[in-house]
Amino acid sequence: MKAYKFWFCTGSQDLYGDECLRNVAEHSQIIVNELNKSGILPFEVVWKPTLITNELIRKTFNEANIDEDCAGVITWMHTFSPAKSWILGHQEFKKPLLHLHTQFNEEIPYDTIDMDFMNENQSAHGDREYAHILARMGIERETVVGHWSNKTVIEKIASWMRTAVGIAESSHLRVMRVADNMRNVAVTEGDKVEAQLKFGWEIDAYPVNEIAEAVAAVSQSDINALTDEYYEKYNIILEDRDPAEFRKHVEVQAGIEIGFERFLKEKNYQAIVTHFGDLGALKQLPGLAIQRLMEKGYGFGAEGDWKVAAMVRLMKIMTEGMKDAKGTSMLEDYTYNLVPGKEGILQAHMLEICPSIADGKIGIKCKPLSMGEREDPARLVFTSKEGEGIACSLIDLGHRFRLIINEVDCIKTEKEMPSLPTATNFWVPRPDFYTGCEAWLTAGGAHHTAFSYDLTSKQMVDWADAMGIESVVIGKNTNIADFKRELKLNEVYYSMKK
Repeated sequence: MKAYKFWFCTGSQDLYGDECLRNVAEHSQIIVNELNKSGILPFEVVWKPTLITNELIRKTFNEANIDEDCAGVITWMHTFSPAKSWILGHQEFKKPLLHLHTQFNEEIPYDTIDMDFMNENQSAHGDREYAHILARMGIERETVVGHWSNKTVIEKIASWMRTAVGIAESSHLRVMRVADNMRNVAVTEGDKVEAQLKFGWEIDAYPVNEIAEAVAAVSQSDINALTDEYYEKYNIILEDRDPAEFRKHVEVQAGIEIGFERFLKEKNYQAIVTHFGDLGALKQLPGLAIQRLMEKGYGFGAEGDWKVAAMVRLMKIMTEGMKDAKGTSMLEDYTYNLVPGKEGILQAHMLEICPSIADGKIGIKCKPLSMGEREDPARLVFTSKEGEGIACSLIDLGHRFRLIINEVDCIKTEKEMPSLPTATNFWVPRPDFYTGCEAWLTAGGAHHTAFSYDLTSKQMVDWADAMGIESVVIGKNTNIADFKRELKLNEVYYSMKK
């Protein structure tokens, strides 16, 4: 991941003299230093000189715009700062904004407080003046309230940072479409021009045989080396297949992984889609190869689903470097368990589930696949971790986009599934199976999702807000009547917003 930084900009004015301004600068530097020392923030905070004039504010925000390492700005009004001074700067500012509503002192110094102290420590109304102009201008921002030393406050800043990086990376995201969407499928389609306008995504198509040529160009020695790595890392599940024949199938996926990755790097793409109906000269449907590429951070969508490929990439970027991360992957709603009291959804795909979500040892199987009409593809098989997660579906409604977010609880299945040759996840949607499914269907959610154990619904809502699109959350408090009302109100709001 790029070493992004976040600028810390403190607002003040020159009404109270130089000593006050020196204290403001010193206090701001202390806050920045302590935030960086906390060990909680995923990115560095950079102190900037106190902003007191229209000219300096405007100059600072424009410098932030052109600094490729700056992923966003944190603002705080230490003293009162007349908000009209911030108008031009914010009109021209294009990056994520967090308004930190704090103050330097945690407690009122009851025994010594005087008017000098009051004038210097005016966040209580300085931040209100500033927030007013942000509200009047309709500036999208995150607001965090509390003392800067509080762990919860720092964690909220850390969470926003990851969303901000997702916003920044969105404008650099390039998706390679290998072949087209599966014929006659509706939900994987979408307006690629509008996606570039809204999200900054470049979505380009390549003939499958162009990337197949890159696969064919991979040397046998490189294939052997990567296959050896597979054999060292994963369980080899032969299931009575000839070992030499089995290895040849695995070698095909090694060649695909190397060839695809070289092609993606050469063309500067961070996500890829494939389609089993258009494999050209490829000997197998990419399975193990795609799983490994996802684990390396590439986005992926099956059957031409470029929206989910882009979302998987962004969500992987947002979670990169996260301590104790449990994983992010494309998943697909495949089949239900409808036994009363044991309801849930089995998530899988033909092959392509990211091993970052695996629980325990991962194996390699080679099994026939009816789709694609190619030789038996090698794939990684495993069961997924237990725990909370979110499933996201970005859909194109024709006149606008909607991001649907379902909070889910991943659990183990009652029994093993020895005859199912694919990676699996099993979850129960919140608030319960029946309400969760009904809400998802009512909102028009897709069968492919971008899933993560490590992101929150709030982070994805914040991303959607920054992109100017609708988001709806299906969670523990969802009821169908209110949910339908929300969708209707959203339709009015986003229609008026155009």
